[in-house]
Amino acid sequence: MSLDLHNALIEQLKPLLMEPDFHELFEQLTAEESNSTRFLLKMELNRLATSCTRVIDLRNKTDLNCETFEFGAQTHFIDPPAKASFREALALYREQYTLGVYEQVIAAHKARILKSRSSTNSSDNVPTTYVAEGVVLGNYFARSEERMNYSMKIEVSQAMQQYMGITVDLSVGGARIRLPAKQNLNAKQPIRVKLLELSDDYYHRDLQQGVEYEIVDIEGNDEYNWLRLKRISGSEALAEMLAKLIRGFKFRYKVDVNDVLVTAKGLGFERHYLPHLPHLALFIEHKDQGDAGLQYLPTHLFLGRDNQAISQYFKDESGVSQIKALLTPSRLNAIINSDDNSPHCQLFCFTFQAKGCKFYYSATLAELKEKQLQALFLSFGATKPSWRIFHVARQTIDHQQSYRASLLPGDDASYSALTETQLAAFTHVIQLIDVTNDAANEQYQTWSKLNNSSANELKVFGQKKLKKHNLKQVSMQFSERRNEARFAFKTSVILTQGNLSATALTQDISSKGMQLTTETAVEFSLTAPIAVSFPKLQTIAGKTSLQHLPYRLIRTRKNGVTLHLAAQIGHTPHIGVEFLNRLIEHNKDKFDKLTENNHEVKELADGMKNILIRKLVSVPFYLEKTLKSAFVSTIGVGKEQNHIANVFASNTNNLLEYDLAPLFQDDKLKRDIVTPIRTMKPQNGLSFYEVYLQISQHSQGKINVRCIADSDIKDTAHLQQFIEQSRNLGEFLALRVYRGAVGKPDLDYIRREREYIKIHAQHKGKKLEEQLWRIIGVGELLDVTREVILRFPELERELLT
Repeated sequence: MSLDLHNALIEQLKPLLMEPDFHELFEQLTAEESNSTRFLLKMELNRLATSCTRVIDLRNKTDLNCETFEFGAQTHFIDPPAKASFREALALYREQYTLGVYEQVIAAHKARILKSRSSTNSSDNVPTTYVAEGVVLGNYFARSEERMNYSMKIEVSQAMQQYMGITVDLSVGGARIRLPAKQNLNAKQPIRVKLLELSDDYYHRDLQQGVEYEIVDIEGNDEYNWLRLKRISGSEALAEMLAKLIRGFKFRYKVDVNDVLVTAKGLGFERHYLPHLPHLALFIEHKDQGDAGLQYLPTHLFLGRDNQAISQYFKDESGVSQIKALLTPSRLNAIINSDDNSPHCQLFCFTFQAKGCKFYYSATLAELKEKQLQALFLSFGATKPSWRIFHVARQTIDHQQSYRASLLPGDDASYSALTETQLAAFTHVIQLIDVTNDAANEQYQTWSKLNNSSANELKVFGQKKLKKHNLKQVSMQFSERRNEARFAFKTSVILTQGNLSATALTQDISSKGMQLTTETAVEFSLTAPIAVSFPKLQTIAGKTSLQHLPYRLIRTRKNGVTLHLAAQIGHTPHIGVEFLNRLIEHNKDKFDKLTENNHEVKELADGMKNILIRKLVSVPFYLEKTLKSAFVSTIGVGKEQNHIANVFASNTNNLLEYDLAPLFQDDKLKRDIVTPIRTMKPQNGLSFYEVYLQISQHSQGKINVRCIADSDIKDTAHLQQFIEQSRNLGEFLALRVYRGAVGKPDLDYIRREREYIKIHAQHKGKKLEEQLWRIIGVGELLDVTREVILRFPELERELLT
């Protein structure tokens, strides 16, 4: 018979199950039941009292944060409600982990989830909290020796201040310590640490006087601050003594993986963001140019998946990049020696077609003001479809910092000698940030009211036309899917797929693939093959037919205008692959090589990426899915102060917490971020909208932030009024908010870090992996205040006065 009718009786007997006189109580309470029912009841109760070895793991099964809960020999991963259920169930079973405890926790969890789902009318509700956690990108504290969780009392001093604390972990070259939150240490100055317990047990001069450490990073809450330190003083004898101490205690204390975990987390989030980086990075060298002397010159172009549009813009009719003519030595010198808000860092550009040739006109805001041609250039250029506005960000490279981002204990701190030499030759990184907004072109044309000059005067801004490639292009590792070198080569092709047909022009080729552009977007299917014909190459192919060769579409960019194709290779040789391979082999000296083989540039690309990401020009953010919807869980920050991040950190209590409510509250997160991202694919790149911030300060010191999205602005007069009002009350800030979908996490890039963490703290590594898998979107907050002000001649003149 079923026990469903006797559940009430079972629940009544459960609290008595572990009592010494349970059998007597059982007989009394079941006196009126039949023998068969009493037998089944006793069997069920015995089953519930059986010792359990099953681990409860609710990660990926709950919308709440899970934490470890150790009981007996098991380590469970449960959320707070489940932990309460666990403790409640343990009380019933005399603090023993039984099948009854396990089933009660799981049943309570399922009931809570069901209630949570049924309490909402829609599965698209978003969280009511908008506080995001900060993750440090590009600046990782790598230690080449093992660290031990080793706690001892310490005394920390700096100037006239003294604080008592403890070590959290210790290594030969560094430490992590905990101090009271109410400390006023200057993070830019070294601190002196006395290891009190060691100085009692070991007499050593350095220990008695204290060891100097540099503060690398600070984390904290309301009660404590945790400081990550790097040792900068002490003798070799002290290093040997610390190494001997750690070796002696290695099997009594756990190896600390916190630094490796922090690095792995930063790199994991970094790999979600970098494929969508929309800005074009150029690496600068200081070279001797003979009679001209030492000059700053761009030598390397760093290409990713979503910044190639800028690179393509500066290619002329022959496919030759004109970027070096844009960034002349005099312009570069002015940019490098100015700050980020300097008029030297605002660049304007348009092109002019004549006799089949493309000519570039460019000027910085400083040059336009010097020649008093600002009104003419802005109003004339904005009428051209090729009109572009760039902000130029510059970064001085710190060569004292290791080029490698992640070091595990025992790793070599350097790349190969050839890579290290090339990286050491770079002096600066310049990023071209496209801040053009086509919707604002009409506003720029209003500058014509202030123009008294002739268009002929713009000839002075014509760029010198370059005849050959003079920048070496290096691709981020994930952006270059072809394992062969690519070569710049243009020829017309005809694409056919079913009833669809289009004419395209190749931009670059390899033996097994190509990148090409069409005049208009064509929606080819990713699943069916595309027949590719090479009409112009057919004339030199002889009897080899270059008609209707099978290729497959890998991805599209720029709204379907740029296509990436790969040869569809079957059991027989692919005619297109064989022909293009012969074409490349016979013309290697004539073709311009765009990339080397992946293995040849792997280290250089990785080192350039590490240098680039050290200084963030924007604030990346990450959209994380939940059981119901999604929320912005994390933003990326660097070591340097960022004004945008500081605005959103001003009203939070803890370090590395950012309140994004002004941006996303009132259903704006769903409207502007979640819904658009759900309609996108990772290969679509990023889209953007603008948001305008009014920042004012209350008398109590609190900062008030009011945000209006561009879709909520009625007209240009409304925006101008908002800008003027914001300036009167405090500060006006304009942000471009990029958003896009991401693919699966690049866990292979952090494979070594994951394996190291797995050995010493498997649950921490698994938790990080689960979080990276939950990221479904990425974006960035970019400051475009200067560009928005330029749209209004009246406001620009007010700014000057």
